[in-house]
Amino acid sequence: MNRTLGVILIVVGIAMLIWTGFSYTKREKIVDAGPIQISADKEKSVNWPPYAGGIILIAGVIVFVASKKK
Repeated sequence: MNRTLGVILIVVGIAMLIWTGFSYTKREKIVDAGPIQISADKEKSVNWPPYAGGIILIAGVIVFVASKKK
């Protein structure tokens, strides 16, 4: 179980180092006055610092190595 968790953390850490965020489009209502509705597409982004991926990668390596010693 710990080896699997370690591998997952390593993969997620590497992915977070390569891709430092993503963006998506969300439709939001601007005007909602009875039968009249106006909406617009707004682009949102989610970003994380690169060191977060490094920390997760190191934690995955530690969990993986610790599980091999048992």
